[in-house]
Amino acid sequence: MIIRPARAEDAEALTAILNDVIDNTTITFTSKRKTVEDVQSDIAAKGAAFLVVEIDGVAAGYASYFPFRNGPGYARTKEHSIALAQHARGKGAGRALMQVLEEVARADGVHSLWAGISAENMAGRYFHATLGFTEIATLPEVGFKFDRWIDLVLMQKML
Repeated sequence: MIIRPARAEDAEALTAILNDVIDNTTITFTSKRKTVEDVQSDIAAKGAAFLVVEIDGVAAGYASYFPFRNGPGYARTKEHSIALAQHARGKGAGRALMQVLEEVARADGVHSLWAGISAENMAGRYFHATLGFTEIATLPEVGFKFDRWIDLVLMQKML
């Protein structure tokens, strides 16, 4: 397992991972599938704040961070995203990605890192809690997917 900055050539594997999550889960509330070009653009825009876990020579997941809100007062507060291929889950890849992402964020001057997690994603909530994230708020019925309303749980970690 290798954690490294994402490269444009990772986009195809990452697109497949993201589209599986989009199509089959409420981990994300979006129903709009990603294209390889979308993911390549995201990699280019985030630079060092977009990491990949490589397993057996293939990107098997990613973690990245991005602005929490617009404006200079929020510049040191970021939200993050993480997704893993099913075969990479439960093997420490997510934890390894997050540890490196936090190191990159600290070096970038990030003070507060946020996670927006579907209330239905109990594994995601547990995962973040084991990393030191605290549940701050539940936003009732802010997501809509698969013909139902879903709550969003906000979790925060001070870096």
